[in-house]
Formats: sequence, structure tokens, C-alpha cells
Amino acid sequence: MSAMEKSGTAVQPQEFHQDIAAKWFLMSSVSYFAIVAIIALIIAAKFVWPEFLGSIQYFTYGRMRPLHVNGMLFGWLLAADIGLSFYFIPRLCGVKLWSEKLGVATAILWNIIILGAVFALPAGYQKGLEYADLPTPLAVLVVIAWLMYGFNIFATIYSRKYEQMYVSTWYLMATILWTAFVYLTGNFATLFTTGVNQANLNWMYTHNAVGLIFTPAGLAVAYYFIPRTSNTPLFSHKLSMVGFWSLAFVYVWTGAHHMLHGPITQWLQTISIVFSIMLLIPVWAVVYNFIASMKGQWHQLGENVSLKFLMSGTIFYLLTCFQGPMHSLRSVNAIVSKTDWIPGHAHMAVMGAFSFFAMAGVYHVVPRIFGTKLHSETLANWSFWLFLIGGLGMFTSLWLGGFWQGWQWSTGNIKFIDTVIALKPVWVVRLLSGVLIATGIYTFMFNIWSTALGTKLPQGESAAV
Repeated sequence: MSAMEKSGTAVQPQEFHQDIAAKWFLMSSVSYFAIVAIIALIIAAKFVWPEFLGSIQYFTYGRMRPLHVNGMLFGWLLAADIGLSFYFIPRLCGVKLWSEKLGVATAILWNIIILGAVFALPAGYQKGLEYADLPTPLAVLVVIAWLMYGFNIFATIYSRKYEQMYVSTWYLMATILWTAFVYLTGNFATLFTTGVNQANLNWMYTHNAVGLIFTPAGLAVAYYFIPRTSNTPLFSHKLSMVGFWSLAFVYVWTGAHHMLHGPITQWLQTISIVFSIMLLIPVWAVVYNFIASMKGQWHQLGENVSLKFLMSGTIFYLLTCFQGPMHSLRSVNAIVSKTDWIPGHAHMAVMGAFSFFAMAGVYHVVPRIFGTKLHSETLANWSFWLFLIGGLGMFTSLWLGGFWQGWQWSTGNIKFIDTVIALKPVWVVRLLSGVLIATGIYTFMFNIWSTALGTKLPQGESAAV
């Protein structure tokens, strides 16, 4: 029996599913991933050469960074997770996607939003709020697209043949509900507040965009593809529920740890610290479940590219969620807050953990939905190693550089401009690491598009679902 059959779900033939909406989302997200890589390199170059493209208003740092952030979060990662969910939810439910037409319409609207951001953000049309930069009209379209997506997924789950719901279904349903709450707060409620209250709401949104949007979506992907790609059952469904409900209870309270030592009440700071430490509960539950599921299967890492991405993402998830609680402690936060440590931490979450999960899913799914063979196992391995080595270089340089940066700020006798000059070697490493990451992304994109456009396999030789 396969992993999914052991979890209580059967397997339908590939022909049962159309996967049109999944194709739209996955192929567009991979393309945006490549565009975001260029923008990221421009930003990294500006840290080394501040005057680089500085005379062109559309390429200034203040306009490039929102484009990079929103492109990575919504153009690549969330779109990829949506596409993957259109693949695995119908299979976990034993039915077709409720409406492929609605899924395609959602993809078209999503692409309109992303392309709108590509023009609006460099032109200076933005709200100036972290992760909530999109102009209000585009943010409204995001809400409409999310309602369309959520309705499609919930209608599919409602019509399911299997009574038992696998953990990926739980996480995805939560993603849809939590995203609605978090996104409305960050993009609309903040407009009706000012000062400290606005900052508090914004950080609630920013932190929970990672914790209640990309974390549950990423874990839904990982919980499906680790058993699927390794062909082994999940270690413990009960443990997966411990991770799910503890994440639901803990994460929403942690955003204020970005405002420690700031103008917010001490009790709110303390609550954010306590709940940040409690994040270790869902993290350890998830990571142990993933690693225990691989017992006796580690030899597959030699040839299974998707598993390499999945298990590397698991380790990055562990490191990210250990680092987060630690920098929420007041003594540590006093040094690392507002330094390069924070973007290093954020990049390890979005790129190191959840992008690794998404890339694993894309590599597994695309040959199956297009009925082709993966274009090149060699290129797939190259994309993994380039992304991994570049990511490690970027994360490590930003952590160490950020701690050094914070220490220099805290001494009081070092001029600020001297701290900037001192960090230039760190930013050079960041740029070189970015080149490796971008090369890995382009290798990934070329491999995926070549796979999608490759020769169709005979009906009997199509990849198994």
C-alpha cells in the first residue's frame, strides 16, 4: 500500500483529474520566481554599490524592495502553494476539483494583480506598510481572488468521498481562514489607525503573514509530499494534530516581539515573548514527525531530488523557528532588532524552508500533470545545490553581520557611518550568495518549463500520481 492509502485515501488514475488550474498557477509562479531573482540581485548590488541605478527613480531601493517582497511572497510562493493545493486537495478528497473554470479565473485574476504590482510599486504607488505595500485597489482584488480560491477548495472538500481528512487538508483549510483574517487586518484595518496602534497592527500582520499564511500553506505541502515522494506513511497523525492546534493557539500572539524596547506596554511585550517561546511546541512536533517518517528511507536522498528539497526545508524550518523564539528574548532582541539579522531570519523562513517545500512539490507535480518526464535530473540536482549553498551563504552572512551590526550600535562610541563601512564585506558575500541563488532559480525555471513543454509520454507510461 502507498503512503496515502495507508493514511485512509485511495489513489485515482491521473486521467481522473484535469489539473488545468494547477498548471496555470504553477507555471506562472515559476516565471515570477525568476523575475524576483533579478530584482533581488539589484537590491543586493545596491548594498555594495549604493549609486547603482540610483539615478533612475524606478530602480531606487525604496521602490525595488516592495516589489521584491511582494513578488517573492505573492508572485512566487503563495501562487505556487495555491497551484500545489489544486493538485493534492482533490486527490486527498477522492474527487475532481470543484471547478476548474473557477480555478483558471482565479489564476487569471491573480496574474492581473501581480502584473499590476509590477507597474504600480516601481512607479511609487504603494501604502508604505511592511508586506502591505500594494495599493488599495490591488489589495481589494487580492481579497476577491482569495474568496474565489477559498470557495473552490472548501467546495471540493465538502464534496469529498473520504470521511477522514488528512493533515494537509486541515492545514490548507486553516491557511484560507487565517489568511482572510491576517490580510484584512494588515491591508485595511491599519488604514484606520495611526502611530503605535498602526505599528502594532502592522507587525501583527507582517509576522503572521509568515506564521499564519506561509507556514500552514508550506506545512500542508510538506505533509503531503514527504510521504508521497518517499512512498512511506506519515509517522503519526496524532502528532500532526498536536502541531496543528498548538500553531493555531500560539502564533497569532507573537508579532509584538518586533516592537520590544519600543513604545508599547510591558505586558504586551511579555505576552509576545512567552508565546514566541511556546512556538517550539508546534515546531518540534512537525520536525520530529517529518524526520521520523523518513526512518529507513534516508538512502532515497541520493537520487530523489524532491526529498532533498523537502528534508533541507525541514532543517531550515527547525532553524528558523529556533532562531525566532531566541531573538524574542529581551537581551538578544536589544542587539539584533532592526539589524541584518532580521532579514536573514525572514529569508531563511520564506526561501530556506517554504520555498524548498514548494520547489519539491513543483518538481514532483509538473511531470505528472503534463504527462512528461522530468527534463533533467542533473539540472534538478544543480538547482538544489545552487539554491542550498547560496542560501546558506546569505543566511549566515546576514545573521553574523546583523549581530556584529547590533553590537556596534550598542557600544555608543562607534559612528553610524563606520558601522555601514564595516559591513561591506558582509554585503559582498550576500551579493555573491544571491548570484548562486539566482542561478539555482533560473536552472529550476528552465528545467520546469522544459519538462512542461517536453514530449508527452504514452498513456501507459505517464508518471504515477
